[in-house]
Amino acid sequence: MSLSEVLKSGNYELIDVREPMELEMDGNIEGAKNIPLGEVENRQDEILSIEKPVVIFCRSGNRSGKALEYLNSQGLKDGYNGGGWAELKATIEANQGTF
Repeated sequence: MSLSEVLKSGNYELIDVREPMELEMDGNIEGAKNIPLGEVENRQDEILSIEKPVVIFCRSGNRSGKALEYLNSQGLKDGYNGGGWAELKATIEANQGTF
């Protein structure tokens, strides 16, 4: 599946790897779990136990790419780089209108 298909399906878990301060300053996506990049390694079991596609995002897509690369090396099977949060939020909101 592509990221677009996953988002259209509505069946996914969102993980925001930005720092909590960034969420307060910039905003967030409702329902996303905040696991800052520095905590991904320590919380990998929590992430790897998710039984649906995992969409990881940050401010621009750089940190989420690093997190996804690490998690893939640890056995994540269904992970996607959602890129930057603002664009991802707009895409999710646009897809919600298609049901």
